[in-house]
Amino acid sequence: MPAHRLLPSAEAEAFVDRARRFAQEELRTRAAEEQPGGLRAVLGRLGELGLLGMPYPRQVGGAGLPYEVYLQALEEISGAWAGVGLGISVHTASCQPLATWGTPAQIERWLGEMLSGAGLGGYCLSEVHAGSDPAAIRSRAHPVEDGYEITGSKAWVTHGGEAGFYTVFARTSDDRTRGISCFLVPADSPGIGVHPPDRKMGMAGPTTATVDFDSVWIGSDRLVGGEGRGLQIALEALDSGRLGIAAVAVGLAQSALDHSVSYAKDRRTFGKPIIEHQGLGFLLADMAAAVAGARGAMLDAARRRDRGLPFAQQAAIAKLLATDAAMRVTTDAVQVHGALGYTAEFPVERQMREAKALQILEGTNQIQRMVIARHLSRSA
Repeated sequence: MPAHRLLPSAEAEAFVDRARRFAQEELRTRAAEEQPGGLRAVLGRLGELGLLGMPYPRQVGGAGLPYEVYLQALEEISGAWAGVGLGISVHTASCQPLATWGTPAQIERWLGEMLSGAGLGGYCLSEVHAGSDPAAIRSRAHPVEDGYEITGSKAWVTHGGEAGFYTVFARTSDDRTRGISCFLVPADSPGIGVHPPDRKMGMAGPTTATVDFDSVWIGSDRLVGGEGRGLQIALEALDSGRLGIAAVAVGLAQSALDHSVSYAKDRRTFGKPIIEHQGLGFLLADMAAAVAGARGAMLDAARRRDRGLPFAQQAAIAKLLATDAAMRVTTDAVQVHGALGYTAEFPVERQMREAKALQILEGTNQIQRMVIARHLSRSA
């Protein structure tokens, strides 16, 4: 168990160790290939190991882990391949509305299959004109006989075209904040169209695409939480999702730091390892401090969540600190490796490209500052 791990039980240690071994033995090599659809390729194994339902109760098919344990397992996976960590985080967020707001009948019918690895989840909230402002979405869900017809277009959908189900937020009235509802939509529903995958600078593993809904009919039993509760449901899922992104960022940064320390011990200049040169040693020290600080903020927020305490502000802080740290640490990792860091010979160049996405996902870091300031204003 790495020295930075402080886990609450032997069971938690065993689970995180399972995630670490899976990451090292099955993911690290695949990450170097950076092929689109990477998560789908390992979906079966993720389900077998319980890595798609970590924070959900055992009675519904999850692993029953505290959120702080789930995040540390996610960190291990992300250190080997951040794209898979991101995919798991999005899948977990896609399941949360049903797990939290679904009726007992809905949960019994669908959640176990969703957590088993039978199909990935896609989280359909953002639209081209409504990314950071989810209350501005225009997609509509019109009541029809025995259900709804959903029409609209969702942008930047992780697992778009590969998901087994989509958690979709659409308008059921014109009220800005109370007119949005949440629906669980099977991915094979007639009327769903998927654009070609977005061409991204990194994070090639989980595909991202625009998904169109053209009068997609779903039964009324697939409305989650009742009409008009969708924005609240979406924002709650985002709070937890931000912790998932923080864990991906911490895992990515820790891996870049580990690669850098290893390289700096082996590479010699002027008769000694470059880690012994003060300029380089101080750079590594700052990288280590950034990773530790980000991990501490993430675990603090997770422990609040596990105790049932408010954690939205802490989640925003964790996401902000962790993703900024990942960007800084991976950039410095390329510098530590010198010219080799700018080549594909070492993973740090890929990790730097992956880190950039994390400052944008689940609300840009500028939005996180707005969230934090809003909470400070309310507490004053």
